[in-house]
Amino acid sequence: MRSLLEAAREAAAAWIEFRRELHRRPELSLAESETAAGVRRHLDRLGISYRSGVGGHGIVADIAGGRPGPIIALRADMDALPIQEESGLEFASEKPGLMHACGHDAHTAILLGAAELLAREARESPEKLAGTVRLLFQPAEEINAGARAMIEAGALDGVAEIYGLHNLPTLAAGRVATRSGPMMGSVDRLEIELEGKGAHGAIPDQGIDPIVCAAALIQSLQSLVSREVSPFAPVVVTIGSIHAGEANNVIPQTCRLAGTIRTFDPGVQKGLPAALERIVQGIAAAHRCSARIRCIHQVPVLTNHEANTRLAEAAIDEIIGRENRSLGEPTLAGEDFSLYLEKRPGCFFWLGSGPQRDAERAYGLHHPKYRLHEECIPVGMALLAGIALSRLANRASSTL
Repeated sequence: MRSLLEAAREAAAAWIEFRRELHRRPELSLAESETAAGVRRHLDRLGISYRSGVGGHGIVADIAGGRPGPIIALRADMDALPIQEESGLEFASEKPGLMHACGHDAHTAILLGAAELLAREARESPEKLAGTVRLLFQPAEEINAGARAMIEAGALDGVAEIYGLHNLPTLAAGRVATRSGPMMGSVDRLEIELEGKGAHGAIPDQGIDPIVCAAALIQSLQSLVSREVSPFAPVVVTIGSIHAGEANNVIPQTCRLAGTIRTFDPGVQKGLPAALERIVQGIAAAHRCSARIRCIHQVPVLTNHEANTRLAEAAIDEIIGRENRSLGEPTLAGEDFSLYLEKRPGCFFWLGSGPQRDAERAYGLHHPKYRLHEECIPVGMALLAGIALSRLANRASSTL
Protein backbone atom coordinates (compact mmCIF):
# COMPACT_ATOMS: atom_id res chain seq x y z
CA MET A 1 0.00 0.00 0.00
CA ARG A 2 2.92 2.38 0.61
CA SER A 3 3.92 1.90 -3.04
CA LEU A 4 0.53 3.40 -3.87
CA LEU A 5 1.62 6.67 -2.27
CA GLU A 6 4.82 6.62 -4.35
CA ALA A 7 2.77 6.08 -7.51
CA ALA A 8 0.46 8.93 -6.52
CA ARG A 9 3.39 11.28 -6.03
CA GLU A 10 4.77 10.34 -9.44
CA ALA A 11 1.43 11.12 -11.06
CA ALA A 12 0.55 14.19 -8.98
CA ALA A 13 2.00 16.97 -11.14
CA ALA A 14 -0.72 16.67 -13.78
CA TRP A 15 -3.48 16.67 -11.18
CA ILE A 16 -2.01 19.64 -9.34
CA GLU A 17 -2.03 21.52 -12.63
CA PHE A 18 -5.65 20.50 -13.23
CA ARG A 19 -6.53 21.70 -9.74
CA ARG A 20 -4.98 25.07 -10.54
CA GLU A 21 -6.94 25.22 -13.78
CA LEU A 22 -10.17 24.70 -11.81
CA HIS A 23 -9.06 27.23 -9.20
CA ARG A 24 -8.67 29.91 -11.85
CA ARG A 25 -12.17 29.21 -13.22
CA PRO A 26 -14.45 28.54 -10.23
CA GLU A 27 -18.14 27.85 -10.79
CA LEU A 28 -21.00 28.18 -8.34
CA SER A 29 -23.43 25.43 -7.34
CA LEU A 30 -25.64 24.27 -10.23
CA ALA A 31 -23.34 26.04 -12.73
CA GLU A 32 -20.37 23.62 -12.81
CA SER A 33 -20.50 23.04 -16.58
CA GLU A 34 -16.83 23.83 -17.37
CA THR A 35 -15.64 21.87 -14.36
CA ALA A 36 -17.69 18.86 -15.41
CA ALA A 37 -16.35 19.16 -18.95
CA GLY A 38 -12.80 19.03 -17.59
CA VAL A 39 -13.62 15.92 -15.58
CA ARG A 40 -15.14 14.23 -18.64
CA ARG A 41 -12.07 15.09 -20.69
CA HIS A 42 -9.79 13.31 -18.24
CA LEU A 43 -12.11 10.32 -17.83
CA ASP A 44 -12.10 9.93 -21.62
CA ARG A 45 -8.30 10.08 -21.62
CA LEU A 46 -8.12 7.43 -18.90
CA GLY A 47 -10.58 5.19 -20.74
CA ILE A 48 -13.08 5.19 -17.87
CA SER A 49 -16.75 4.83 -18.76
CA TYR A 50 -19.20 7.30 -17.23
CA ARG A 51 -22.57 8.95 -17.48
CA SER A 52 -22.93 12.71 -17.15
CA GLY A 53 -25.74 15.11 -16.30
CA VAL A 54 -26.47 13.18 -13.11
CA GLY A 55 -28.41 15.37 -10.71
CA GLY A 56 -27.36 18.47 -12.66
CA HIS A 57 -23.72 18.57 -13.73
CA GLY A 58 -22.83 15.43 -11.77
CA ILE A 59 -20.83 12.56 -13.25
CA VAL A 60 -20.89 8.87 -12.27
CA ALA A 61 -17.96 6.76 -13.51
CA ASP A 62 -17.26 3.04 -12.98
CA ILE A 63 -13.97 1.15 -12.91
CA ALA A 64 -14.64 -2.59 -13.04
CA GLY A 65 -12.29 -5.22 -11.68
CA GLY A 66 -11.63 -8.62 -13.19
CA ARG A 67 -13.83 -10.55 -10.75
CA PRO A 68 -17.42 -10.04 -9.66
CA GLY A 69 -18.02 -8.25 -6.39
CA PRO A 70 -19.59 -5.21 -4.74
CA ILE A 71 -19.54 -1.58 -5.81
CA ILE A 72 -17.45 0.73 -3.61
CA ALA A 73 -18.20 4.42 -4.17
CA LEU A 74 -15.82 7.37 -3.78
CA ARG A 75 -17.08 10.95 -3.91
CA ALA A 76 -15.71 14.42 -4.68
CA ASP A 77 -17.59 17.75 -4.85
CA MET A 78 -16.98 20.33 -7.58
CA ASP A 79 -18.62 23.70 -6.75
CA ALA A 80 -17.10 26.98 -5.55
CA LEU A 81 -18.30 29.87 -3.37
CA PRO A 82 -19.41 33.50 -3.89
CA ILE A 83 -16.27 34.90 -2.20
CA GLN A 84 -13.76 37.44 -3.52
CA GLU A 85 -10.36 35.73 -3.39
CA GLU A 86 -7.56 37.38 -1.39
CA SER A 87 -5.09 34.48 -1.32
CA GLY A 88 -2.42 36.16 -3.45
CA LEU A 89 -1.85 32.93 -5.39
CA GLU A 90 -0.48 33.24 -8.91
CA PHE A 91 -3.35 31.01 -10.06
CA ALA A 92 -6.02 32.89 -8.08
CA SER A 93 -9.57 33.08 -9.36
CA GLU A 94 -10.03 34.99 -12.59
CA LYS A 95 -13.75 35.41 -11.88
CA PRO A 96 -14.57 38.41 -9.66
CA GLY A 97 -16.53 37.43 -6.58
CA LEU A 98 -16.03 33.69 -7.04
CA MET A 99 -13.48 31.45 -5.30
CA HIS A 100 -12.69 27.84 -4.55
CA ALA A 101 -12.48 28.72 -0.86
CA CYS A 102 -13.43 25.23 0.30
CA GLY A 103 -10.99 23.22 -1.80
CA HIS A 104 -13.48 21.42 -4.01
CA ASP A 105 -11.09 22.00 -6.91
CA ALA A 106 -8.57 19.85 -5.04
CA HIS A 107 -11.20 17.24 -4.18
CA THR A 108 -12.04 16.89 -7.86
CA ALA A 109 -8.37 16.56 -8.83
CA ILE A 110 -7.78 14.04 -6.02
CA LEU A 111 -10.61 11.78 -7.16
CA LEU A 112 -9.42 11.92 -10.76
CA GLY A 113 -5.90 11.09 -9.57
CA ALA A 114 -7.29 8.17 -7.59
CA ALA A 115 -9.16 7.10 -10.72
CA GLU A 116 -5.88 7.01 -12.62
CA LEU A 117 -4.31 4.75 -9.99
CA LEU A 118 -7.36 2.49 -9.89
CA ALA A 119 -7.67 2.26 -13.67
CA ARG A 120 -4.02 1.27 -13.88
CA GLU A 121 -4.58 -1.45 -11.28
CA ALA A 122 -7.68 -2.71 -13.07
CA ARG A 123 -5.79 -2.84 -16.34
CA GLU A 124 -2.57 -4.44 -15.07
CA SER A 125 -3.91 -6.75 -12.33
CA PRO A 126 -7.65 -7.18 -12.94
CA GLU A 127 -7.80 -10.42 -10.97
CA LYS A 128 -6.94 -8.51 -7.76
CA LEU A 129 -10.18 -6.53 -7.87
CA ALA A 130 -13.38 -8.33 -7.00
CA GLY A 131 -15.95 -5.69 -7.82
CA THR A 132 -16.26 -2.13 -9.11
CA VAL A 133 -15.15 1.30 -7.93
CA ARG A 134 -17.76 4.00 -8.58
CA LEU A 135 -16.60 7.61 -8.79
CA LEU A 136 -19.13 10.32 -7.91
CA PHE A 137 -18.25 13.82 -9.08
CA GLN A 138 -20.94 15.81 -7.30
CA PRO A 139 -22.29 19.31 -7.98
CA ALA A 140 -23.94 21.74 -5.56
CA GLU A 141 -22.52 20.63 -2.21
CA GLU A 142 -22.31 24.21 -0.96
CA ILE A 143 -26.08 24.61 -1.14
CA ASN A 144 -26.78 21.10 0.20
CA ALA A 145 -28.51 20.08 -3.01
CA GLY A 146 -26.08 17.93 -4.97
CA ALA A 147 -25.99 14.70 -2.98
CA ARG A 148 -29.78 14.46 -2.83
CA ALA A 149 -30.06 15.10 -6.57
CA MET A 150 -27.46 12.45 -7.40
CA ILE A 151 -29.10 9.90 -5.11
CA GLU A 152 -32.46 10.56 -6.78
CA ALA A 153 -30.75 10.08 -10.15
CA GLY A 154 -29.50 6.62 -9.14
CA ALA A 155 -25.88 7.33 -8.24
CA LEU A 156 -26.03 4.90 -5.31
CA ASP A 157 -27.83 2.12 -7.17
CA GLY A 158 -25.99 -1.11 -6.41
CA VAL A 159 -23.44 0.60 -4.13
CA ALA A 160 -22.38 -1.39 -1.06
CA GLU A 161 -20.19 1.21 0.70
CA ILE A 162 -19.14 4.83 0.19
CA TYR A 163 -16.08 6.84 1.24
CA GLY A 164 -15.05 10.47 0.93
CA LEU A 165 -12.74 13.13 2.26
CA HIS A 166 -12.57 16.86 2.85
CA ASN A 167 -9.42 18.89 3.09
CA LEU A 168 -8.73 20.72 6.37
CA PRO A 169 -6.31 23.69 6.25
CA THR A 170 -5.86 23.71 10.02
CA LEU A 171 -4.36 20.20 9.86
CA ALA A 172 -0.89 19.79 8.35
CA ALA A 173 -0.69 18.31 4.86
CA GLY A 174 0.25 14.65 5.06
CA ARG A 175 -1.90 14.04 8.12
CA VAL A 176 -5.41 12.66 8.39
CA ALA A 177 -8.13 12.85 11.04
CA THR A 178 -10.84 10.22 11.38
CA ARG A 179 -13.80 9.75 13.69
CA SER A 180 -16.45 7.09 14.13
CA GLY A 181 -20.02 8.18 14.83
CA PRO A 182 -21.32 11.78 14.59
CA MET A 183 -18.66 13.94 12.94
CA MET A 184 -20.48 16.89 11.36
CA GLY A 185 -23.72 18.61 12.28
CA SER A 186 -27.17 18.59 10.79
CA VAL A 187 -28.19 21.72 8.86
CA ASP A 188 -31.62 23.36 8.85
CA ARG A 189 -32.44 26.74 7.34
CA LEU A 190 -34.66 29.07 9.36
CA GLU A 191 -36.76 31.80 7.70
CA ILE A 192 -38.95 34.17 9.73
CA GLU A 193 -41.14 37.02 8.52
CA LEU A 194 -42.50 39.47 11.09
CA GLU A 195 -45.27 41.85 10.10
CA GLY A 196 -46.11 44.97 12.05
CA LYS A 197 -47.54 48.31 10.98
CA GLY A 198 -45.52 50.97 9.22
CA ALA A 199 -45.33 54.49 10.62
CA HIS A 200 -43.13 57.55 10.83
CA GLY A 201 -40.18 57.02 13.14
CA ALA A 202 -41.17 60.14 15.13
CA ILE A 203 -44.59 58.72 16.04
CA PRO A 204 -43.92 55.07 16.98
CA ASP A 205 -47.21 54.86 18.93
CA GLN A 206 -49.05 54.88 15.59
CA GLY A 207 -47.11 51.88 14.29
CA ILE A 208 -46.13 48.37 15.32
CA ASP A 209 -42.37 47.97 15.09
CA PRO A 210 -41.22 44.59 13.70
CA ILE A 211 -37.56 45.53 14.27
CA VAL A 212 -38.05 45.78 18.02
CA CYS A 213 -39.84 42.43 17.82
CA ALA A 214 -36.92 40.95 15.87
CA ALA A 215 -34.43 42.17 18.48
CA ALA A 216 -36.38 40.46 21.25
CA LEU A 217 -36.80 37.34 19.17
CA ILE A 218 -33.10 36.93 18.48
CA GLN A 219 -32.36 37.06 22.20
CA SER A 220 -35.17 34.65 23.03
CA LEU A 221 -34.06 32.07 20.49
CA GLN A 222 -30.90 31.58 22.52
CA SER A 223 -33.01 30.33 25.44
CA LEU A 224 -33.86 27.40 23.20
CA VAL A 225 -30.18 26.45 23.29
CA SER A 226 -29.50 27.24 26.94
CA ARG A 227 -32.75 26.17 28.62
CA GLU A 228 -34.66 23.69 26.45
CA VAL A 229 -31.96 21.37 25.10
CA SER A 230 -29.67 19.18 27.18
CA PRO A 231 -26.20 20.70 27.67
CA PHE A 232 -24.89 17.34 26.44
CA ALA A 233 -26.58 17.83 23.05
CA PRO A 234 -24.78 20.66 21.23
CA VAL A 235 -27.09 23.03 19.34
CA VAL A 236 -26.39 26.27 17.50
CA VAL A 237 -29.10 28.73 16.44
CA THR A 238 -27.59 31.58 14.42
CA ILE A 239 -29.48 34.43 12.77
CA GLY A 240 -27.21 35.58 9.98
CA SER A 241 -29.48 37.89 7.98
CA ILE A 242 -31.95 40.65 8.89
CA HIS A 243 -33.72 42.83 6.34
CA ALA A 244 -36.16 45.61 7.27
CA GLY A 245 -36.86 49.05 5.90
CA GLU A 246 -34.84 51.47 3.80
CA ALA A 247 -35.10 54.82 5.58
CA ASN A 248 -33.68 55.76 8.97
CA ASN A 249 -36.83 57.60 10.05
CA VAL A 250 -39.48 55.07 9.05
CA ILE A 251 -40.84 52.10 11.00
CA PRO A 252 -41.12 49.39 8.34
CA GLN A 253 -44.08 47.13 7.80
CA THR A 254 -42.09 43.89 7.76
CA CYS A 255 -38.82 42.43 8.98
CA ARG A 256 -37.32 39.25 7.54
CA LEU A 257 -34.78 37.09 9.33
CA ALA A 258 -32.85 34.07 8.10
CA GLY A 259 -30.57 31.77 10.02
CA THR A 260 -29.20 28.30 10.48
CA ILE A 261 -29.73 25.58 13.08
CA ARG A 262 -27.10 22.90 13.78
CA THR A 263 -27.02 19.89 16.10
CA PHE A 264 -25.44 16.43 16.50
CA ASP A 265 -28.63 14.81 17.78
CA PRO A 266 -31.21 13.64 15.21
CA GLY A 267 -33.90 13.67 17.90
CA VAL A 268 -33.13 17.29 18.76
CA GLN A 269 -33.18 18.20 15.08
CA LYS A 270 -36.61 16.62 14.71
CA GLY A 271 -38.06 18.43 17.72
CA LEU A 272 -36.66 21.91 17.10
CA PRO A 273 -39.24 23.19 14.55
CA ALA A 274 -42.14 22.92 17.02
CA ALA A 275 -40.15 24.71 19.74
CA LEU A 276 -39.11 27.43 17.30
CA GLU A 277 -42.72 27.94 16.21
CA ARG A 278 -43.82 28.35 19.83
CA ILE A 279 -41.10 30.89 20.65
CA VAL A 280 -41.53 32.91 17.45
CA GLN A 281 -45.31 33.12 17.74
CA GLY A 282 -45.13 33.97 21.44
CA ILE A 283 -42.62 36.80 21.00
CA ALA A 284 -44.48 38.12 17.96
CA ALA A 285 -47.78 38.19 19.88
CA ALA A 286 -46.13 39.97 22.81
CA HIS A 287 -45.03 42.71 20.38
CA ARG A 288 -48.38 42.86 18.50
CA CYS A 289 -46.81 41.44 15.35
CA SER A 290 -47.84 38.50 13.22
CA ALA A 291 -45.22 35.92 12.27
CA ARG A 292 -44.60 33.30 9.62
CA ILE A 293 -41.82 30.75 10.11
CA ARG A 294 -40.26 28.14 7.84
CA CYS A 295 -37.78 25.55 9.05
CA ILE A 296 -36.25 23.88 6.00
CA HIS A 297 -34.50 20.57 6.58
CA GLN A 298 -31.31 20.45 4.53
CA VAL A 299 -28.98 17.67 5.69
CA PRO A 300 -28.88 15.26 8.63
CA VAL A 301 -26.02 14.65 11.05
CA LEU A 302 -23.00 13.16 9.26
CA THR A 303 -22.51 9.88 11.10
CA ASN A 304 -19.63 7.60 10.16
CA HIS A 305 -20.33 3.88 10.45
CA GLU A 306 -17.99 2.29 12.98
CA ALA A 307 -17.02 -0.80 10.98
CA ASN A 308 -16.30 1.23 7.84
CA THR A 309 -14.32 3.80 9.81
CA ARG A 310 -12.09 1.05 11.19
CA LEU A 311 -11.64 -0.41 7.70
CA ALA A 312 -10.73 2.99 6.27
CA GLU A 313 -8.34 3.65 9.16
CA ALA A 314 -6.56 0.34 8.51
CA ALA A 315 -5.96 1.33 4.88
CA ILE A 316 -4.89 4.86 5.86
CA ASP A 317 -2.39 3.52 8.39
CA GLU A 318 -0.87 1.20 5.80
CA ILE A 319 -0.41 4.05 3.33
CA ILE A 320 0.81 6.97 5.48
CA GLY A 321 1.55 5.35 8.85
CA ARG A 322 -0.44 5.33 12.07
CA GLU A 323 1.62 8.23 13.38
CA ASN A 324 0.07 10.50 10.77
CA ARG A 325 -3.54 9.81 11.75
CA SER A 326 -5.34 11.47 14.66
CA LEU A 327 -8.83 11.60 16.14
CA GLY A 328 -10.92 14.20 14.34
CA GLU A 329 -12.75 16.82 16.35
CA PRO A 330 -16.50 16.97 15.70
CA THR A 331 -17.83 20.15 14.12
CA LEU A 332 -21.29 21.63 13.61
CA ALA A 333 -20.35 22.55 10.05
CA GLY A 334 -22.57 20.56 7.68
CA GLU A 335 -21.87 18.28 4.71
CA ASP A 336 -24.34 16.67 2.35
CA PHE A 337 -22.16 13.54 2.28
CA SER A 338 -24.35 12.77 5.32
CA LEU A 339 -27.17 11.90 2.90
CA TYR A 340 -25.06 9.16 1.31
CA LEU A 341 -24.26 7.78 4.76
CA GLU A 342 -27.99 7.63 5.54
CA LYS A 343 -28.39 5.29 2.58
CA ARG A 344 -25.16 3.28 2.64
CA PRO A 345 -22.45 2.39 5.19
CA GLY A 346 -19.24 4.34 4.82
CA CYS A 347 -16.79 6.85 6.21
CA PHE A 348 -15.88 10.50 5.65
CA PHE A 349 -12.55 11.85 6.92
CA TRP A 350 -10.40 14.98 7.10
CA LEU A 351 -7.35 15.29 4.84
CA GLY A 352 -4.79 17.76 6.17
CA SER A 353 -4.11 20.57 3.69
CA GLY A 354 -2.32 23.09 5.90
CA PRO A 355 1.30 24.15 6.43
CA GLN A 356 3.70 21.89 8.28
CA ARG A 357 4.23 24.48 11.01
CA ASP A 358 1.42 26.19 12.95
CA ALA A 359 -1.33 24.71 10.77
CA GLU A 360 -3.87 25.49 13.48
CA ARG A 361 -3.30 29.20 12.74
CA ALA A 362 -3.95 28.86 9.01
CA TYR A 363 -6.92 30.57 7.37
CA GLY A 364 -9.89 28.22 7.51
CA LEU A 365 -12.36 26.97 4.95
CA HIS A 366 -14.53 29.66 3.30
CA HIS A 367 -12.02 32.41 4.12
CA PRO A 368 -10.95 34.80 1.31
CA LYS A 369 -7.29 34.06 2.16
CA TYR A 370 -7.71 30.28 2.32
CA ARG A 371 -4.80 28.34 0.83
CA LEU A 372 -4.45 24.63 0.17
CA HIS A 373 -0.98 23.10 0.41
CA GLU A 374 -0.84 20.93 -2.66
CA GLU A 375 1.31 18.17 -1.18
CA CYS A 376 -2.01 16.90 0.19
CA ILE A 377 -3.17 16.01 -3.33
CA PRO A 378 -1.09 12.84 -3.87
CA VAL A 379 -1.85 11.80 -0.28
CA GLY A 380 -5.58 12.09 -0.95
CA MET A 381 -5.21 10.24 -4.25
CA ALA A 382 -3.44 7.33 -2.57
CA LEU A 383 -5.87 7.18 0.35
CA LEU A 384 -9.06 7.07 -1.74
CA ALA A 385 -7.57 4.55 -4.15
CA GLY A 386 -6.15 2.51 -1.28
CA ILE A 387 -9.42 2.34 0.64
CA ALA A 388 -11.26 1.14 -2.46
CA LEU A 389 -8.55 -1.41 -3.31
CA SER A 390 -8.52 -2.75 0.23
CA ARG A 391 -12.31 -3.27 0.15
CA LEU A 392 -12.26 -5.06 -3.23
CA ALA A 393 -9.12 -7.13 -2.64
CA ASN A 394 -10.13 -8.49 0.78
CA ARG A 395 -13.77 -9.46 0.43
CA ALA A 396 -13.21 -12.88 1.97
CA SER A 397 -12.21 -11.29 5.28
CA SER A 398 -14.87 -8.56 5.21
CA THR A 399 -17.01 -8.13 8.29
CA LEU A 400 -19.74 -6.33 6.34
